[in-house]
Parts: sequence; structure tokens; C-alpha cells
Amino acid sequence: MHEKDRHRVILSTVQGRSLVTVADLCALTGASEATIRRDIATLDRQKRLRRVRGGAEPVKPTPFVGLAGRPFSYNETINIAEKQAIAAAAAELCNDGEPIIINGGTTTFQMVHLLASRQMQVFTNSFPIAEHLMKNSRNSVVLPGGAIYREQNIILSPFENDVARNFYARRMFMGAQGIGPMGLMEQDPLLIQAEQKLVGQADELIVLVDSSKFRNRSSLILCPLERIDTIITDEGIDDRTASMLESAEITLVVVPASASKKEDAVS
Repeated sequence: MHEKDRHRVILSTVQGRSLVTVADLCALTGASEATIRRDIATLDRQKRLRRVRGGAEPVKPTPFVGLAGRPFSYNETINIAEKQAIAAAAAELCNDGEPIIINGGTTTFQMVHLLASRQMQVFTNSFPIAEHLMKNSRNSVVLPGGAIYREQNIILSPFENDVARNFYARRMFMGAQGIGPMGLMEQDPLLIQAEQKLVGQADELIVLVDSSKFRNRSSLILCPLERIDTIITDEGIDDRTASMLESAEITLVVVPASASKKEDAVS
């Protein structure tokens, strides 16, 4: 790629994000790290971006409304084995022809690989889930209208009357920021509002969380424990938490994190 073309790519990428790493730009342009670092230095001298340690940021960041919580790109690297095993158990509950809802999240995203051979109606507010299913499966995909939140890769609508109100689902699969005696918790009011609409459109609510989420707490309750039908988690869950869920008459599915590795070895 010519230098001018690289500069266009770099500037376009930087303007769309709060921070871009050298590795990201190498992947986009096919150039070496040394070349990208020289490009960043040149554009920094021209005051077209700001050079920072490990990458670049815009001189005047484009303001946008963000959501509380860590970005999708960070969360997808955490507890990946557990998430894959949990998603595998969730996918086993899906049947061809059924309408389902899958909310955005790094654990629910792991379901997409296992749904590649299915043929269902999938409503999701997740860009990564929708894109993968469109490219790699026969599932029909429905997206809601609303604002795009880049960090979390989801679409949320603050409006009461949107397409979510017209979609019925046999089951909804969702993640959460945390789970405690009061119920399912999230950090952002807009996320709570949007997710509550989706929860109301499904007969069964199935929550996919690794065991670390039982130690997390937030000030916002998405729904009480009594609304949850099934929780799928890993064997890191302690006995006290398991008893709490059983008292709330929630079906608890505990999956060893090694399960997904064993399946890969057999296949």
C-alpha cells in the first residue's frame, strides 16, 4: 500500500475510535510495525493525529455517548474457555425453526459457531453476532433500530415502540454484569431499559455467565432472580451461590470449562 493510502487508512481509523494500536494499523494496512510507527510520527508532526504509547489517538476526538462497562474487545479475552463451554451448553437448547433472542456480549457471542448448522430466526442487538450468523449460517437475523455503541458493539433504542416489541421468542439468551440475591445486574440505565424490553418478549430467560459474575455487583437491577428460568455457568460457582439459585427455583447448569476442549479433541 502506498504511503498516501496508508495515511488515509490510519486517519480514518483514528477518527472512528478513541485509541488505535500499532498492531491494529498493521493488520489494516499490511505494513510492518516500523512503517506504521514512521507514518504515525509523520502525521503527528503534521498535527493530523496525536502519537501515544503503542499507537495513536485523534487530535479532536469525536464526542459520542458511551455506555458504562468495559469494551467488547477487552471482555472477549477473559475466561474464554469457560465462555466457550457455557455457550456450547446453551446452543444445545436451540432447535431449528424456533425464534430466539441473543443479546450482545462476549459469552453469548460464542454461541454463533455452534449455530452455524442451524436454521432459526435470531433477534440480536449485537453487531458481531449478526455479522457472523449472516456470513456463516442459514439463520435469519433481525436487528433492532437505535443508536450504535461502538465500544460494546451493540444497538440500543431508548424508544418504547420499536421492532423489539414485535418479535416473539421461545427463549432469550443473555449475559450480565453480575448476579446477586436481588437479581441480574447491569451498569448502564439505557442498557437496562433496552434489555428489559427484550426480556419481556421471551417465554424463557436463559442467562449465560461465567462464575466470576457471581462476585460482581452493580447498583442497577435488570430483573429479579424469579424471572430467570435457567443459568448456565462453569464449575467455579460456590455451594452458597448454587443454593441461592436453587432456592429461587432456577435451573442451574454447571459445565466444566474443559468441556469445549474435549469436544474439539474428539472432533
